[in-house]
Amino acid sequence: MKKILVIFSGGLDSTTLLYKLMSDGHLVAAISFDYGQRHNKELEYAGRTCAQLDVEHTVVNLPGVFSGSALTGDVDVPLRDYSVETMKKTVVPNRNMTMISVAISYAISKNYDAVAYGAHAGDHEVYPDCRPAFFEAIRRVAGLCDWTPVEVLAPFIDMSKRDIAQLSRALGVDPDSTWSCYQGGEEPCGQCGACRSRQEALK
Repeated sequence: MKKILVIFSGGLDSTTLLYKLMSDGHLVAAISFDYGQRHNKELEYAGRTCAQLDVEHTVVNLPGVFSGSALTGDVDVPLRDYSVETMKKTVVPNRNMTMISVAISYAISKNYDAVAYGAHAGDHEVYPDCRPAFFEAIRRVAGLCDWTPVEVLAPFIDMSKRDIAQLSRALGVDPDSTWSCYQGGEEPCGQCGACRSRQEALK
């Protein structure tokens, strides 16, 4: 058993990761980030899931750190066109490295053994900080950045979105308890890249 801090957005991937680590017998806590994302509704879903599972949940504010992305409202969220070039508009510069770094600091202060995040193979083409090369580099850095080394885990790094959807069902994750849409509406738009990849995976 390890004490693991999960970077938790409240979406399908990170929720499945949380369930998976708990089912494997680990002691988990969750850390979420309010970074000015237009879809901060995801934080409500993250909070509900943690309350339901009795998981300690911390929300960190990163105001004004990120800009230049469709996810932070600087440009429109691309709809319907799910090409790589179009989806690059949803890249938040250096987001994962920033979040993982903060999570490592928090994990050290709380005596956690590891930090986990839900990067998967479907993200490799569009998001540089979800690629295996990035994961290996940040994993090495985490072992060097402090007198107390922290392991970085990415259990889904070689899994497809469909694989994660299948695992979520096996673990009893209710997809309606998660939020993936990049828009900030009351209901998922069904047209953005996150909605479409989720729909295809769940089918």
